[in-house]
Amino acid sequence: MRTRRGLVQAAALEIDRVGYEGARLSRICASASVSMGALTFHFSSKAALADAIQEEGRAIARALVSRVAESREPTLRAVAELTVGLTRMLEESVVARSTARLARERPEEPDRWTQVWLPVVQDLLERAREDGRPWVTAHPEAVTALVRYLLTGAEVQIRGAGAPMTGAGAGKVADQVEGIWRLVLAGTEAEGG
Repeated sequence: MRTRRGLVQAAALEIDRVGYEGARLSRICASASVSMGALTFHFSSKAALADAIQEEGRAIARALVSRVAESREPTLRAVAELTVGLTRMLEESVVARSTARLARERPEEPDRWTQVWLPVVQDLLERAREDGRPWVTAHPEAVTALVRYLLTGAEVQIRGAGAPMTGAGAGKVADQVEGIWRLVLAGTEAEGG
């Protein structure tokens, strides 16, 4: 189990750094300090290793999603909490970042990352409709798009591919996303949503 865990972690680091296509099994073996034989004993292919990363990343995300889905927060606040939590997860977990990256880079596979959290966002927005939240009821697609864009932008920023934030907005990406949600929530509450 320790070897398998080490291989998943090493592969996640490699994929986070260079992407699925750029990842080399030889570098993963070197990083995990195992032989190619040990790798192939646990994983028959690079695709099987990527599947294991995605499985672990989804498990991490599902724990957060379950906690938020069961919370008694108002629905839009729960969506915000989920978005901030997923962003924090992307910052702190190389497995989560690799899972998100693999969802984009392996188009032949189902988007396993989004499938973990998007249905819960949609359920929360449906619950908002039932709660009579006018702004959310009128704009569920906009809220869903906001969550997708925030998480995609957060991932880009975390990877260092985005323009660096400076001034009062600089800091952890999750804190920046939380600040954006504060503005959104203040605006919707002002509108009675």
